[in-house]
Order: sequence, then C-alpha cells, then structure tokens
Amino acid sequence: MCLAIPGKIKKIHSDQQATADFNGMEKEINISLIDAKVGDFVIVHAGFAIEKMEKEQAEEISQYLN
Repeated sequence: MCLAIPGKIKKIHSDQQATADFNGMEKEINISLIDAKVGDFVIVHAGFAIEKMEKEQAEEISQYLN
C-alpha cells in the first residue's frame, strides 16, 4: 500500500523543487506537477507534490497518521 502525505510548502527553490514541512520534519519535494506557492498545503507521494489541498483537509489526514 502506498501513502500520500500532506505537507506545507515552506520555501520554493526553483520551478521544480521546494521544501515542505511534514509535522515538524522538513523534506525536499518536487513541485513540477502542480502550481504551488509558499504556504500551500500539498499531498506528496514518492517525493512529488501531486495535489494542493485545504488546510483543514491536511490537518484531518495528519490526525489519522499520528
């Protein structure tokens, strides 16, 4: 089973790379598949942001994963 994890974009480095915060852990992700900006909540699978989402949705999913 594969999981996609919600995170918040903290910094954008280029058209393809950004730093995202996943409940306190920051990781580099690829944002080439979406139009992301700092502060957006995204769902990430295999290092790629695949969809933007609302803050409430991200928080709800994070509760299930903790």
